[in-house]
Amino acid sequence: MTTIIEKNATPSDYYKAAIENGSLVMRPYCACGNALEEDYFCEKCNRRCHCNQIICDSEATLKLVKSHIRKSPKFSAFRAKIGHSV
Repeated sequence: MTTIIEKNATPSDYYKAAIENGSLVMRPYCACGNALEEDYFCEKCNRRCHCNQIICDSEATLKLVKSHIRKSPKFSAFRAKIGHSV
């Protein structure tokens, strides 16, 4: 039997997404878990982060994010999943 090993199992930078007051809110985080400011620079890792993954807090948030991914070219490079961590 062949064992499949995922090559892309390393943590990546991400957004945490939630619906707050009826609006989608996404906050950027480094792969190390450190919250990022507007410049996306992680003080802890001393590097500029690139968020390509969106971690959604609920099914409703995931559904909204996937809708944006399908409809907007600005979202087309993102991957989305539900969960509380990467």
